[in-house]
Amino acid sequence: MSYETIQQAVSTIRERAPLTPEIAIVLGSGLGPLADEIADAVVIPYGEVPGFPVSTAPGHEGKLILGKLAGRSVLAYKGRVHYYEGYPMSQVIFPVQAGYFLGAKSFIVTSAAGGLNPNFSAGDFMMHNDFINFMGDNPMIGPNDERLGPRFPVTFDAYDAGLQEVARSVARRQDVLLREGVYLAISGPSYASRSELRMFRYGMYADAIGMSTVPEVIALRHLGARVLGLSTITDMALADSRHHANEQEVLRMAAKRGPVFRKLVRQIVAEMD
Repeated sequence: MSYETIQQAVSTIRERAPLTPEIAIVLGSGLGPLADEIADAVVIPYGEVPGFPVSTAPGHEGKLILGKLAGRSVLAYKGRVHYYEGYPMSQVIFPVQAGYFLGAKSFIVTSAAGGLNPNFSAGDFMMHNDFINFMGDNPMIGPNDERLGPRFPVTFDAYDAGLQEVARSVARRQDVLLREGVYLAISGPSYASRSELRMFRYGMYADAIGMSTVPEVIALRHLGARVLGLSTITDMALADSRHHANEQEVLRMAAKRGPVFRKLVRQIVAEMD
């Protein structure tokens, strides 16, 4: 999407909600109810913002919420769009690009993920230390607009070390086990095969797998935003397992662990510099 389209979206949102967010939060599966805790909230359906794609995935409502959370001015995305829904990458990343130009320079990007690391368990939380883009596409393909960032964005150390330390500190004080690892993104919507899972874990050393997050992170680093990535490990995606979780099981685990995850994220928001 063009810079002008992004600015049109920003203008539309500002007309409805004059608040300038400090922090933006992409609410993945299980975190949606955190939006209900935002005070003085202005709710804007994605479909009412020029250029915004509309969420079609289960559990993703597709609403922008602007207001106050833990004493901070925030923008929350209640649901995201995914590449597998048929949207081009330019639309997948459009919401976070608009959020950046609304004023948010720090982003918490959350998701549900399958665990590839056999030391993990379903219900764990993982902070992203790095990512692998295995989606077969990149959101930066195409003409580059220098107003959005450089032609060749660097993704070394994509996740902000200062925000990671805040997350570690909060997790310790809340007595929450916060795993750390590499998140690998596939396009979906089909789950990975056994051979693919073996390759991802033992050939690529990925710790978790999902169908989102990486496009937004690349786009945010292109812009120069600070990013913290967090996932709920909703199921174990182990090649030799006799059982593979389905969509309903993933959503149930995300909902079950949601209250603890929301408490963790809320305090991280409160302590972000």
